[in-house]
Amino acid sequence: MSLDDRVRSAVAALLHATGESQTGLAVALGVSQAQVSRRQSGSAAWSLADCETVAAHYGIDVLDLLAGPTRASESLPVERRRIPGRPSAAVRQAAVREEGATR
Repeated sequence: MSLDDRVRSAVAALLHATGESQTGLAVALGVSQAQVSRRQSGSAAWSLADCETVAAHYGIDVLDLLAGPTRASESLPVERRRIPGRPSAAVRQAAVREEGATR
């Protein structure tokens, strides 16, 4: 597996493990969802700066991201993991923003 394939697989695994969408990751990266999609499809490459940002966003070391999906997923902090029956982090964050707006 190439490094590009490992990063794409690791990002996919992190998105799945957290329940986050490509749109949520795009916001963290400061790019569009389409740009994340192109990187995930392999038509564009993840840069090293992107990898650092993705790793920081998920609270893992960039070397764990580069090591591939298993290591990236195992390194994911427990509080970032999606738990069946619990809303995803994006849904929880939206609820917090909505609650703050109504105060």
